Amino acid sequence: MGEKPRKLLVLYASQTGNALDAAERIGREAERRGCSASIVSTDEFDASSLLHEEAVVFVVSTTGQGDSPDSFKAFWRFLLQRNLGNCWLQRVRYAVFGLGDSGYQKYNFVAKKLDKRLSDLGATTIIEKGLGDDQHPSGYEGTLDPWMLSLWSTLYQINAKYFPKGPDVKISQDEVIDQPKYRILYHKREKLDPKLLAESDIIQRACGMSPGKLFKDKSKPDCFLKMTRNEVLTKAGSTKDIRHFEFQFVSSTIEYEVGDVVELLPSQNPSAIDAFIERCDLDPNSFITVCPRETENSGVNEEMITQLPIKLKTFIELTMDVTSASPRRYFFEVMSFYATAEHEKERLQYFASPEGRDDLYNYNQKERRSILEVLEDFPSVHIPFEWLVQLVPPLKPRAFSISSSPLAHHARVHLTVSIVSWITPYKRTRKGLCSSWLASLTPEQEVNIPVWFHKGSLPAPSQSLPLILVGPGTGCAPFRGFVAERSVRAQSSSVAPVMFFFGCRNKDTDFLYRDFWESHTREGGMLSEEKGGGFYTAFSRDQPKKIYVQHKIHEMSKKVWDLLCDGAAVYVAGSSTKMPSDVMSALEEIVSEEMGGSKEVASRWLKDLEKARRYNVEAWS
Repeated sequence: MGEKPRKLLVLYASQTGNALDAAERIGREAERRGCSASIVSTDEFDASSLLHEEAVVFVVSTTGQGDSPDSFKAFWRFLLQRNLGNCWLQRVRYAVFGLGDSGYQKYNFVAKKLDKRLSDLGATTIIEKGLGDDQHPSGYEGTLDPWMLSLWSTLYQINAKYFPKGPDVKISQDEVIDQPKYRILYHKREKLDPKLLAESDIIQRACGMSPGKLFKDKSKPDCFLKMTRNEVLTKAGSTKDIRHFEFQFVSSTIEYEVGDVVELLPSQNPSAIDAFIERCDLDPNSFITVCPRETENSGVNEEMITQLPIKLKTFIELTMDVTSASPRRYFFEVMSFYATAEHEKERLQYFASPEGRDDLYNYNQKERRSILEVLEDFPSVHIPFEWLVQLVPPLKPRAFSISSSPLAHHARVHLTVSIVSWITPYKRTRKGLCSSWLASLTPEQEVNIPVWFHKGSLPAPSQSLPLILVGPGTGCAPFRGFVAERSVRAQSSSVAPVMFFFGCRNKDTDFLYRDFWESHTREGGMLSEEKGGGFYTAFSRDQPKKIYVQHKIHEMSKKVWDLLCDGAAVYVAGSSTKMPSDVMSALEEIVSEEMGGSKEVASRWLKDLEKARRYNVEAWS
């Protein structure tokens, strides 16, 4: 008897869905070459059984400032156990592919630390770790494609049983297109319970059956907010439209802290939803239940599955991003299978191939084409709804730093939001789904907005902790809450000083919350010099030579150093492009100069500050 064909295990840890996409792609490409693959999330895998695996591919994303996805945390804690020893994984071969953004300081940090830990536990690497970069012209796939080719070649060299016909012999994609992973059950209306369900229950049901497993146990909103104020902060002549929004709680009130984040589930354009339903020839008023296909023959009681159906149109509105998110490459591959016009089939197959990757990027990601637009460009394609449910990107809640203080703004939530709009290379105007939707709302409409609250990267500081805050542009949002809260506390107890560095393009058009900040610099306010703090501004375009927050930090080096010596914590918020690293470099220079040490010594000193949670960054791209 010959040796059995080898099976590949692909473990992934995803926060927004990208790592899952990459893991599924690796699994598909392995199976296309004759190697069966099992794709499992790290939070659904028994980490203690890892030592029994022969070959494992890890696909892990890095979020924020080097944070791991929630689904990875328990798995990682297990791997860190000291009793595992350096031979625990000596029979295991592994490969790591990371997804990150080189605009952040801790680029692909999770993949790098996982790679090192697996090696420390005795595992043998198959190939060098791959690091996918959001900044690459083709996104993470620009690295993934060549990395996979190297993976297949090396696996074949290790054991030819992985690919019985060789690593380059691929099954035709028409043969690989399997059944979709989900099935749709349609219900007769006369059998349905006519009682109306609460809005939150509808959202929970829709999100609970959505393939976009981004919600986990949080499919039900924490509460609903209603807008009470929509104010433009920027002045005429500004290149940006930045708004101040205020909300009140509709029913239940959620307790939050300064530095927390709120996620909003946006509404999509109703006419675009109708156009998608018409294009896909769906009945918007039919009632459906979405079930994993494995329940089909598993003996699961169908009555149990179908007792809480939802209207098809509502399911699309709440869970499928048909108006703003661009489809993945696999969507084009499945479309090619259902194209009846030969020229469309050929173009879609080309887009789905490695050779067509750059052209697909120019057509799809660079133009930010929506699912609806892509379907309209290929009119001969008619994809079954089961595939659409699986492949249309999930409608994700959008996260915003809260710019209010629960102490200063009782039972209210404030947000500071830049309304996103840009022109594509082909001169199409694009708008951010959530920000443009918020900008269109008025208090009179009384729209109930589903929201979730959670901790961000900025822990609420104790009032005795001196603060050095750096928040250019909308990065000032969380610090408005910090200053407002500390100001209220100062009325009844002693509080530590606050230094705040703010920056924007022009003083006259982009100075967000100018009156608020300046009021706190006067008469012994929280940002006044007499209170030991200060307010420092950098208006980058108001003079020939651009001035940024890092330059102002360096100007105030003595005061910054003194406050650091008094135990101050540094908080940085804003754009992820260059600002966080430029601020870190400015502080390294100050520490180096004041301590009389090298840059390396200063860097270690600031890393110790990070470990002590006295250097916190919240950045966004």
